[in-house]
Amino acid sequence: ILEYSPNAIIVVISNPMDTMTYLALKSTGLPKHRIIGMGGILDSARFKCYLQKELQCSPNDLHATVIGGHGDTTMIPLTRLATLNGTPVSNMLSADKLKQVAADTMVGGATLTKLLGTSAWYAPGAAGAALVESIIRNEKKVFPCCVALDGEYGQKDICLGVPVVIGKNGWEKIIDYKLNAEEQEAFNKSAEAVRSMNQVLDTLVNA
Repeated sequence: ILEYSPNAIIVVISNPMDTMTYLALKSTGLPKHRIIGMGGILDSARFKCYLQKELQCSPNDLHATVIGGHGDTTMIPLTRLATLNGTPVSNMLSADKLKQVAADTMVGGATLTKLLGTSAWYAPGAAGAALVESIIRNEKKVFPCCVALDGEYGQKDICLGVPVVIGKNGWEKIIDYKLNAEEQEAFNKSAEAVRSMNQVLDTLVNA
């Protein structure tokens, strides 16, 4: 890629996405803002889908974000911060219902794969296109993306999903959502799981 396009911004979609993003960062030596993992956009779209089903509303009126790792056990749907036209969805759905929505979101990829009989393709494509469009058009949209952390959200030397501003230079800044203690604990556990996966890279290098 860099031989023919040295100024490229690399968007990582392949799984395990967090580890592949970390590998791309370490192996290319590019500035960290030019390496972006797409997964959080896809996970957040699924989160909005399940919320829309419960609320019987337009998904365009929902703001809902998934952070953390891009995996069934590592993603964190932020139910506390999800809103419908500015109103917290927690005002409209019970705590149990929100927990169910979060659980369904986390296994959304596996659910779809079971229904299709193959891996998801449309939603990842749409999510990737939305990300690339924001880069090309310098839209400054906020998307949850897998990026390199250096102290943000209490983590370092890892690529993990957090909300970032996307523009012509790649990801431009990380937005701090001020997680509560429970959310931060979940984020830390997600980071531990991703680090465990990242250790596989050491075996590949040593092999």
